[in-house]
Amino acid sequence: MLVRFWGVRGSLPAPQLSSQVRSKISAILERLTPEDIESPETRERFLAGLPPWLFGTVGGNTPCVTINLDDSPEVLVFDAGSGIRELGNAVSREKPNPSQYRLFFSHFHWDHIQGLPFFGPSYDPAVTMDFYTPHRDIESFLRGQMVHPYFPVHMDSMASKKNFHLMNDVVTLKGGAISYKKMNHPGDSYSFMVNDGKHRFIYATDTELSAADFLKNDENTRFFKDADLIVIDCQYTLGEAIEKYNWGHSAFSLAVDFAANWRIKHMVLFHHDPTYNDRKLYNILQSARWYTERMNLRGIELTLATEGLEIKL
Repeated sequence: MLVRFWGVRGSLPAPQLSSQVRSKISAILERLTPEDIESPETRERFLAGLPPWLFGTVGGNTPCVTINLDDSPEVLVFDAGSGIRELGNAVSREKPNPSQYRLFFSHFHWDHIQGLPFFGPSYDPAVTMDFYTPHRDIESFLRGQMVHPYFPVHMDSMASKKNFHLMNDVVTLKGGAISYKKMNHPGDSYSFMVNDGKHRFIYATDTELSAADFLKNDENTRFFKDADLIVIDCQYTLGEAIEKYNWGHSAFSLAVDFAANWRIKHMVLFHHDPTYNDRKLYNILQSARWYTERMNLRGIELTLATEGLEIKL
């Protein structure tokens, strides 16, 4: 199972501003010494030693995560935020191009569907796209953003074959099965769990964790316990989460507690606030790691979701 990240921001896209780029360049130049540019080797060593918030970027696209199951040519896509455009650009360079996409929608807030009209493979008549969600009216929701005056191209212009599925049970595919669970978010959001018989992956964006999510009941236990990897909403610090109670997003520290509660091995901080710059996001990751040590929460690997990140299970 290969997990790839194409969009990791929440709420709306947050591209790098020119002022932010200049600030990074300035900070890099302040660290530079004459010895660092003596040779190609010293230059590479200098660049490799820069903190990740300086040498690179978390990314500004809204949610899109894919899974490639072992021995399956299909691509599983979780949400179609603006990051799905980057996915389309990437697969266009693959030979052969994938011909089957299965898209699972956590919910239909705009940041989770806005990239679909720009997904190149959806205009290819050789491609089949299957859309899944526990929400009713999936087809009307997706068509609704591609009508005048919101968008000039209607969904019927997408030449791919399109199938719409209302999830009411486990979806079984070649190489794995996908189940779902309703989470706490305005208008309802659903988490998805992918089980390929060897590993269990959970996509849990847009959720405001509550005491009910920590209960050791049968439903929670079957879904969360001992998962190998969870991609989870960590949009806020604890102070911000208190101020924005009932907005439908979680604090990173609560997400760490949640992962520890269910003995989840690897947690990826996801759905980043669009107002956070790269440095703040990496500081949050460091704070989360410090929190696990302070609270003696053993056995949890923590990773910050970034565009281009790949995790092999």
